[in-house]
Amino acid sequence: MKKTFFTLNVIFACLIFAGRAYTQSIPVGAPVLDDYYRRMQLLGKVDSTQSFSVRPLLFKAALNTEDIYDPDGTLKQDHWIGSSIVSFGNGKGQFQILPLSWQQQFNSDHPYGWNDGAMIPARGYQTMVSGGFFIKYGPLSIQLRPEYVYAANTDFTGYATDRSNVELQRYYSFHNMIDWPERYGTGAYNKAFLGQSSIRLTFGPMSIGLSNENLWWGPGISNALVLTNNAAGFKHLTINTVKPIKTYIGYFEGQVIAGHLDNSGYPPLLTTALPDGTNLYAKKRNDWRYFTGFNINYHPNWIPGFTLGIIRTFDAYYNDVKTGGFNAYVPFFTSYTKNDVNNGVGDLFPRDQITSLYGRWLFPKAQAEVYLEYGWEDNLYNLSDLLQSPEHSRAYVFGLRKMLPFNGSNDQHILVSAEITQTSQHAERSIREVGLWYTNYQLLQGHTNDGQTLGAGTGTGGNIQSIDISWVSGLKKLGIEFERFEHDVDFSETYLTPINGNSRNWVDFAFALKGEWNYKNFLFNAKLQEIKSLNYEWILKDYTPGNYYIPHNNVYNLHGELGISYRF
Repeated sequence: MKKTFFTLNVIFACLIFAGRAYTQSIPVGAPVLDDYYRRMQLLGKVDSTQSFSVRPLLFKAALNTEDIYDPDGTLKQDHWIGSSIVSFGNGKGQFQILPLSWQQQFNSDHPYGWNDGAMIPARGYQTMVSGGFFIKYGPLSIQLRPEYVYAANTDFTGYATDRSNVELQRYYSFHNMIDWPERYGTGAYNKAFLGQSSIRLTFGPMSIGLSNENLWWGPGISNALVLTNNAAGFKHLTINTVKPIKTYIGYFEGQVIAGHLDNSGYPPLLTTALPDGTNLYAKKRNDWRYFTGFNINYHPNWIPGFTLGIIRTFDAYYNDVKTGGFNAYVPFFTSYTKNDVNNGVGDLFPRDQITSLYGRWLFPKAQAEVYLEYGWEDNLYNLSDLLQSPEHSRAYVFGLRKMLPFNGSNDQHILVSAEITQTSQHAERSIREVGLWYTNYQLLQGHTNDGQTLGAGTGTGGNIQSIDISWVSGLKKLGIEFERFEHDVDFSETYLTPINGNSRNWVDFAFALKGEWNYKNFLFNAKLQEIKSLNYEWILKDYTPGNYYIPHNNVYNLHGELGISYRF
């Protein structure tokens, strides 16, 4: 009887706590606010146990700071929510109109940009509109925030232009292993999405629900290896923490999901056959993919600001999964080494898996942080293999940043950020078969949803280095950004031979002016970026044999972004 009474009291306490806590999310990639709370953590205004490695964040339960909340516990007017909260049911229920957001994008010459959710890689004008409402009653909350995307999807010079039959065949030999179309058809693109919508039950620090929200796993800011907002959100069942859970040894955060991934339906190139009719395109299997994984991190009590985490995901065709029993739906205890799986052959049905380890160290007194994510696309054979070749199928994200005082003001700082993402493979690939990031010879869609990679927006074999220097004050941010982006290195170095010893690497150098501003209920964001592409599409034009390397195919592209959000 005592146990029953204790259990009922715990449940009642959880219901009370849940009734007081919003479960409205700050969408991954939310204009202006996406990085705001993380900057506030550098300044000591957000609890240091928050890792920012399991997102989206949930209001109130996820953050803990007096500076961000009004005395009554609600987020301040100058942040994501406005003042339009309507209470009902004697205060047990709440209703609110969510911010209306209009984001626009433009590329003058060819597609460029990532981490823009349901938007697609396209030349010309593109826009996305989103808005909706949030309602909760007790532990139950419903967030409906659909998105609509329109892209002019203008024609541009792509890989197939003036290519030989051999080069087309080589392109398809590699890109048939991933659903990553160069262009989404030949006309304008229109599509509506469920967007950042969810339905949840939240009890204390835990939440369970159905969601279509974008997820971001890992400590990276510009990129992450496994899950980002580079592709459209996908339908998934989620069990997750809504704030760090305190234990005797430290704090824990985590999320477990089971999701539904779709194929784009577009081929890698619009040209799918040779002039003689030889087919190049390997059609994808007509089946959706079951995607499941977990992200768990730990913040030890004795190392303030330090977080260690592990991510593991599995991707397989659903019609295969449903024949494999419980272990196929929940494969988390599958061995990390191939030697222990089906006598080294691998899984019993086509399946892709990714593992990554990450760490983040926050230094509030220095107003700085450093972070690293290191992952493997292809599991190694055994422990000895891991110790001898830890670089086998590896990719990584490394970054750091620091706030510097500016103008003698506590409210103004210079933010210096740098990040490196590398998904191209180590030179070991020349002597040993290796799993390339986001591609899979069994699952021809690869690690994608609706034709875009779920992880780093730079895609398979993409390497990027970036530096951002910005003036920041509250929600306001003005700055410059430099990027060096090397495209699809594994493909180019494997399938495209140098011309008389000259490099054919396609490398972009980009310089951007960026700004974010708030005014009353409005949030504004803008970006103007010039990109110089060397050897665009790995082409050397007007090359003269015998001359030393000179880039012969420089292409200039203007990338612009402009957005406005209104908080009701």
